[in-house]
Parts: sequence; C-alpha cells; structure tokens
Amino acid sequence: MIENIQFINRVKENDFQFSILIPSWNNLPYLINAVESIREHSFYKHQIIVHINEGTDGTIDWVKQQSDIDYTYSEKNIGLCYGLNATRQLVKTPYMVYLNDDMYVLPNWDKYLMDTIKEIGHNLFFLNGTGIEPYAGNPCIIYKDYGTDIQSFQKEKLLKEFALFEKNDWQAGSWSPSVMHVSVWDLIGGYSIEFSPAHYSDPDVAMKLWQAGIRIFKGVGKSRVYHFGSKSTGRFKKHKAYYTYILKWGITAGTFTKYYLKMGQPYNGILPEPVFHTSAKIKNLFKRIVAVFKV
Repeated sequence: MIENIQFINRVKENDFQFSILIPSWNNLPYLINAVESIREHSFYKHQIIVHINEGTDGTIDWVKQQSDIDYTYSEKNIGLCYGLNATRQLVKTPYMVYLNDDMYVLPNWDKYLMDTIKEIGHNLFFLNGTGIEPYAGNPCIIYKDYGTDIQSFQKEKLLKEFALFEKNDWQAGSWSPSVMHVSVWDLIGGYSIEFSPAHYSDPDVAMKLWQAGIRIFKGVGKSRVYHFGSKSTGRFKKHKAYYTYILKWGITAGTFTKYYLKMGQPYNGILPEPVFHTSAKIKNLFKRIVAVFKV
C-alpha cells in the first residue's frame, strides 16, 4: 500500500502554529468550505495537510491548485486511519490538529486552543474544540441548526450568533477537532489500523492516550466549529469495529467515555482512576464473551 501513496510537501514556510490534518474522501464542496474557514477565521498561521482518498470528484485537481496546502494522495480509498498516519510524515509543527472535512471553523477557534495549551504548561494533554451541530443528543456539543449540508448552510447567520451560546469547558471526548503534541502522537503510534477505515478509531486513540498516562482531556468551550455531521464516515459500514474495541481493551467504548473520560461533564482538571459499578462490570463481561464470536 505505501508505495501507492504520494507525499507532496510544497509549502516552504516553517512559521506555523498547528499542522491541521484533514482526511477527505470525495467530499470536495465540504473540503473547500473547511479550508476557506481556516484561511478566514484563524488567529494564527497554520500548515494545512489534506489526505485525498480517491479524489475522483475533483478533489485532487482542486488541491493541486492550492499552493498553501501540503497533501498526501492515494488513488484508492485507504480510509481515515491510514490517511491520517500518512499525513504525519509532512507535519512541520509541534501540534497536530485533526479536523473533519465537513467542519467549518469559527473565528479565533485556534487562539482559544493555543491559550489553553499555554495555560496547561506541558504537552501531556488531549484537547477538543466544541462543535455546533444540527442534531441533538450529544452532551459535548452546542445544538443549533445552521444547515445539514452545504446547500442549506446559513453561514452568515452562524457567524453572527456562534459566540452568543453558553458553553463552558468540558471533559473531552475523543473526536475531532482534536489537538495533541507530536511527541504524544508518536508515542502512541497514531491511529490504529485495525479500526480502518474509521469507526471506533477515535475512542481507541483516547484509550491509548490514557494507557500512556495522559489525564488531561479537555474540551475548550470557546473554540468552536460548525459540524455538518458524518458526511464522510457516515458512508462507511461499521463492520466489526465495536467488537474489535471490546476485545482490544476489555470494555466497550461507551464504558470508557463514561467512566474514564467522564465525557460531556464540566471540566474538572486531571482525571482520577475510574470506579466501576457492579452492573457495568457484568455488562462488559457479557460484551467480551459476545465479542469473541463476533470478530
């Protein structure tokens, strides 16, 4: 596979704050929207790296025309995990930001993340930006509908209103937009390919961080992006990733995010060791038994 991936490093500057990694699979209108938002709404200057899966919708041609974008390219769809790991080879900065191509970053999104990094004072952390999404049910997001696709996107209304919503810092989840130091990324080995193409790779990364000793998982309330919602990963079948996670770690991803990360709760600093209820122990034992026959 590796011989079929192209690594194109065109940008010569080195005065960037973040390296922003954007995997994209035939999603050109959203990718353009995401890149334009980074250019327009970032406080700092950043390296943008796109991994192009297939690119048969014009993505490869468009990216080649953008002189401020480095990219990796695979003629076949190698999925998110391989794609993100490929972009690592082009990273020029100490901090790696994983951003979905169906996200639109909002003004000063990056400043609030960098302010938080400076406040922490070391590199043993995992940060999330805060999503504004048109679908309810996620305790980590701000629920507000500004469009479910590019055609219905109410950009001007969003830009007028996004800062008005109350959202304090929260105990982070495991998805994008996310930030970690490059040394931490390298320590845990990036994204695990047994979860290729995508599903459950995010909570797997978070568990690897936990196992490595990371205890600061922080969602930054003021760092905001609009997220249309699974415009790429929603096209993947989940295959057996749910059970792969259970066999790998011995618990469900839901147990991890609830008992370890305390996902969505108000941010309260360094996380303690988890305490399981008896019912959770029994549930996970049953899930492990089932997983043996599912994978």
